Amino acid sequence: MKSIKLRVWMPEVATESSPKVALASPVEGDSSPPPSVALYTPDRALGTVIEIFDLDDLADETISILNLLVKPVAETATKLTIHTTIELTSSDVLESDYTLNGELQLEYPKLNN
Repeated sequence: MKSIKLRVWMPEVATESSPKVALASPVEGDSSPPPSVALYTPDRALGTVIEIFDLDDLADETISILNLLVKPVAETATKLTIHTTIELTSSDVLESDYTLNGELQLEYPKLNN
């Protein structure tokens, strides 16, 4: 695996502001330092981007959980979309490099303050 890229946004308020996003527990490998992580707001796309790269020994391991903390910018926003891109490199199993794309849409009740 080369990298993992997540783009997180809330469709109802996406053009107004991005949600506040944090990676709660960085991914760590068995024998190397943690990978590099970048969080930023893209120029021409909605939301907040989380990129995990320089995976070192994690490139050959299973990453089962990434804990994200997402704080909505509006109480009325009740939908969250996460678009994921995973870059895989060739190996004994894969004959060439692959890019996997997917999207997860979550809905939750309106927040009460």
